[in-house]
Amino acid sequence: MLYWAAVFLIIAIVAAVFGFGGIASTAGSVAQILFFIFLVLFVVSVVVGLFRGRRPPV
Repeated sequence: MLYWAAVFLIIAIVAAVFGFGGIASTAGSVAQILFFIFLVLFVVSVVVGLFRGRRPPV
C-alpha cells in the first residue's frame, strides 16, 4: 500500500510540473489517503504484535 501511495505522489508531482492542476490535486489526495491508511494499519499491527508478545517455540 505504501508503494501505491508513492506512485500516486510521483504522478501528482509530474502532473503539477506539467501544469495539470486537477490531476495533480486528485493524485495528491489519493496518495495522502493511502499513506494514512498504511500508517493506521502499521500502528495497529505494531500494537497487536506488542500485546501478543513472544511465545516460546513448541
